Amino acid sequence: MEGGGSVSWVKYGPVVSLFVVLLAVWFRSPDDAVPDGRLDTVLSSLLRAEGKVGVNDVAKPKVAIGFGGCVDLIVDGVMLLNKIGLTPIDQPLHHNYIENKVQLAESFAYFFAPGAAAERFMLNDTLFRELVEASRDLPGNRWAVGGNAPVMANRMASEGCNILLGGSFSPDFTDILSQHITVAGNIIEEPDIHLILEYPSGASWGQYTSRRANRYIVHSDDHNPYLDSMAEFAEKLKDFEPDLLVVGGLQMMDNFPFQAGERDALLSRLSGLMASSSPSIGVHFEMASFVEESIMEDLLHYVIPHADSLGMNEQELPNLLSLLKGSNITVLSDPNPRVATVLDQMREVYRIVNQRSKDGSEESDTYGAKAKPLTRLHVHTLAFQAMIVTRGSQWKNTMSATAKASLTANRHVCGSDAIDPSKARLIMDDSFSISRQEGSQRIPLQESKPVSCWDEEDYEICVAPVLVCTEVYQTAGGGDNISAAGLVLQI
Repeated sequence: MEGGGSVSWVKYGPVVSLFVVLLAVWFRSPDDAVPDGRLDTVLSSLLRAEGKVGVNDVAKPKVAIGFGGCVDLIVDGVMLLNKIGLTPIDQPLHHNYIENKVQLAESFAYFFAPGAAAERFMLNDTLFRELVEASRDLPGNRWAVGGNAPVMANRMASEGCNILLGGSFSPDFTDILSQHITVAGNIIEEPDIHLILEYPSGASWGQYTSRRANRYIVHSDDHNPYLDSMAEFAEKLKDFEPDLLVVGGLQMMDNFPFQAGERDALLSRLSGLMASSSPSIGVHFEMASFVEESIMEDLLHYVIPHADSLGMNEQELPNLLSLLKGSNITVLSDPNPRVATVLDQMREVYRIVNQRSKDGSEESDTYGAKAKPLTRLHVHTLAFQAMIVTRGSQWKNTMSATAKASLTANRHVCGSDAIDPSKARLIMDDSFSISRQEGSQRIPLQESKPVSCWDEEDYEICVAPVLVCTEVYQTAGGGDNISAAGLVLQI
């Protein structure tokens, strides 16, 4: 857990990581000198880039983050499926939600082989309880604070921010949050449990082998979809006066069996909350795994127009783009996309969202608020981090923020603030095209200056390689930690 004492990492973390680099160089065998030397240089260069700016310790940034939260029960996914006697099926199949063991096997296999992250609602509460009970005595299982909002809150608190967190939690849950987090929400007796089926790269389940480490999440959460902390959060928001408002956790609504009109009413209230924030406050929306087309359309109507910053992974980016272009949901995309592909998709999202904002500039929503232009877009992938930031916007320190996001990817997945280059590798290409268009510029990866930034149109683009962790501790929560860390240096 990241408690209040971990804030000192802001000051001393880069020094510790540089010390680890020096130790790795000193004790390395001659046979490893060439490849590891490159990693050492990239790491030390990323640490320097991250350290160019810091968080104000006197006037700490104030960040309001909603909504919800849970307790994650993290287990070895293959071990759990084997324990309950779930054998691999011949044909992987996508399901929007899970009702029985056959669908669980089909859905898990669908995402396990390519190594793509997924999260599904389990309608069968009896089956979910069976899975949880079977997980309780699995070797190596762990309990952790879960949910987009609490995970982002803990990361930003550990990086030096004061946090207002919207969520309804049990007293035990609240007690283990950072001392720099104030909770706005109801007290509940028992937190919801989300089951995290983790697996490493190269894991096998019958005839299937995972191409990369990732997780498959199932939950039967009947509490968080209702955003029941929103009223108290909105009330405390007035006096808190945040520098940044972050919205996440809305995937809990995906395929949840609401009564007619319930979800619309909740999202309309959320839209009003976002729209009522001061124009000088940045509003960030963190995407997640959505598979229900109607909720994606709701997000395009109620949420995205009031956010000027978006964060997402390599699966969520093409999904959002597909909807913006009027096509269907893309359930599974390349889990290891090329830089050029991601940048082209980011440019399209940036262009389309801002065109929609401009087209609707003369119109106001129910609350009299106009759509905000999109001025920041952060995409996190296994191999690299990429950001688009509008020149002249309130978002600052893009190069350092991209470097910090990259380093946080390793810190979280390896489970250590001190980065050990002997437990990392680079999988980003030695050079990359900035677009898939013929004749596009290629940018080489320079070990001494690994964050590449350049200007286009009205925005700046920055790309940084990730030192991919080779001894995985946990992938769940990676995107939330990465996005939160990137935001810290830009507010």
